[in-house]
Amino acid sequence: MAIIETRELRKEFGRIVAVHGLDLDIGRGEVFGLLGPNGAGKTTTLLMLVTLLKPTGGAARVNGFDVLREPARVRQSLGIVFQEPTLDTLLTGRENLALHARLYGMPRDLRERRSRELLALVDLADRADDLVKRYSGGMRRRLEIARGLLHRPAVLFLDEPTIGLDPRTRERTWDYVKRVVREDGTTVVLTTHYMEEADLMCDRVGIIERGRIVALDRPAALKAALGGAVVRLRAPGADLEALRRVPGVTKAEARGDVVEVSLENAHRHLPALLAAVPRVESVEVHAPTLNDVFLAYTGRDLREDSDEEGEGWMESALRSDQGSR
Repeated sequence: MAIIETRELRKEFGRIVAVHGLDLDIGRGEVFGLLGPNGAGKTTTLLMLVTLLKPTGGAARVNGFDVLREPARVRQSLGIVFQEPTLDTLLTGRENLALHARLYGMPRDLRERRSRELLALVDLADRADDLVKRYSGGMRRRLEIARGLLHRPAVLFLDEPTIGLDPRTRERTWDYVKRVVREDGTTVVLTTHYMEEADLMCDRVGIIERGRIVALDRPAALKAALGGAVVRLRAPGADLEALRRVPGVTKAEARGDVVEVSLENAHRHLPALLAAVPRVESVEVHAPTLNDVFLAYTGRDLREDSDEEGEGWMESALRSDQGSR
C-alpha cells in the first residue's frame, strides 16, 4: 500500500515548469531515494510533499492526507531532517527534543520516554544536557535525526543527511535509520549525493531530470539495465560507429575525448574493443554503478552537483511564497 502518492503533480514558477505531471507511489516501510542533478525538480518535489510549496496542479497524498486540503495532518505524519542545520544551539540536546515534542503536542510522559530512547539510540545520552553549540557536526546531525523521529512519524524525509560527516559517523547514521525502518516500519524518502549510500540503503531509486522521473527501479535492476561492464577510454578521434560494431558493445557515447562503452562479456570482447580504437591514452573498466546509471540518464555525474540545486529547502520555499504574493 502506498503511503506517498502523486498524480500529475506539477509546479510552475512563472514560465518555468519545475515539475511536470509527476506520478509516484512509495510504499509503507520503503526506503526511497530521489536523485537528480541541480535544478532537476528534486527539491521542488520534496517541498510540495512536506507542504512548504503549493502545487500548481495535480494531487499528492502523504499517509492518506491531501497536501493541499489537509496540510496540518500531513505535517503531523512527517519527520524532516533538513540539509541546513535547524537546531537551537543555545539549548541543550534534551531541550531541543522537548521543544519539538511540545510543537507536536506530545504528552509529557511520552516525550520524556521517547527522548530518553532516542538519545540512547544516537549515542547522545551522556551529552543530553550539554548546550548544542558544544556539539560536533556529527553529534548535531545525530540529534537532528533523533528529533525527526521523536513523534514516531509515518514518513521520514532525509535531505542530504550525512553531508559533511566523516565515514564512521555516516555509517552509524545509516545504522540508526535502518533500525528505525526495521523496528517501526517508517518510510524513508532520501536525497543524497553519495551514490554508494543510495545503492546500499534504498529499496528503489527514482532519477528525476527536468521535472520528470526518467528512471525508477531497484538499484540492482537499474545497474543491470546498462548491459555489461562500463569501459571508459580516453581516445581522441575514436570512431563511435566502429566501436558500436564491436561484438558485445551495447552502447557507445563520447563526451569530449572520453568514450564510454557498455560491454557485455568484457573479459572476452575487450581486446577487440581496444583494437577498434587507433589511439588509446587510458582505459578504465568496472562493473556498472548507480553513478553510471545517473550519468546515462542525465549526462552528468551526480558528484558534480553537490549543492542540492544551489539552495536550501526553506530558503527556496520562502522565496517562492514571497514571489507569489
